[in-house]
Amino acid sequence: MDESTLLLERFEEDRTRLRAVAYRMLGSASEADDAVQETWLRLGGADAGEIRNLRGWLTTVVARVCLNMLRTRASRREEPLDIPDRPDPAGAREGEYDPEEEALLADSVGLALLVVLDTLTPAERLAFVLHDMFAVPFDEIAPMIERSAAAARQLASRARRRVKGASPLPGADLARRRRVVEAFLAASRGGDFEALVTLLDADVILRADRAAGPTPAPLLLRGAHKVGKGASMAAERVRFTGPALVNGSPGLVMAPGGRLFLVLAFTIRDDKVAEIDIIADADRLGGVEVAVLDA
Repeated sequence: MDESTLLLERFEEDRTRLRAVAYRMLGSASEADDAVQETWLRLGGADAGEIRNLRGWLTTVVARVCLNMLRTRASRREEPLDIPDRPDPAGAREGEYDPEEEALLADSVGLALLVVLDTLTPAERLAFVLHDMFAVPFDEIAPMIERSAAAARQLASRARRRVKGASPLPGADLARRRRVVEAFLAASRGGDFEALVTLLDADVILRADRAAGPTPAPLLLRGAHKVGKGASMAAERVRFTGPALVNGSPGLVMAPGGRLFLVLAFTIRDDKVAEIDIIADADRLGGVEVAVLDA
């Protein structure tokens, strides 16, 4: 077996892991594929005899490629997404975006995590993803971001605090509200009107700002049947929605392509949804704290 064939076989053995690293770094399946392909091209131009630890070398290269992509993205920060009937995540090329694949990948990683990662600096994101998710030591991470190992550790720690967030709710209240929100999400995904109505207070109020609604005016709905009907008709959009800690309380985030589009903040009384506030305005979203709900 010649050297190029051997390298290809070893690369293919690690492709899934490299794509996992790249997806968590970039939040986009198409961009992750681009990063993995660039890593393969760089391997083809490298001196194989100088590579002692191929897995480590590949991880370093794909991480650096992703870091450069993140820095480029930050320098030309994308415009907000349109209503995500067909989300257009950064870097998707015409004909290559697969919404089903994106939804499945986002579910497997967690939309809340992708949203929080998107708020980190490129260096924070790299340090957190490589260390906390793929167990790469800080002394290997440090050269990638041109920092000391101690500085890389601090970046990961800062990112970790953002990811975990904090809730003022007692554990039992947090768990109870989470169950209601997750049941609401499941019923919305299934278009189950009856299940939705049972979760809603009879006098539930739903408010949506101008950026969230189908019309340029803010939306206000009152009553379980009206709110339940609206939620049951949103199954297409809900596939890009997942649970999150929203301002310290269980809520939902819609994030096609891993980029925050809107949040649903819930007021829950007696295990029923009493109010839903849908926030999509960019300025208002900037004031919302999103974190990951612990499993």
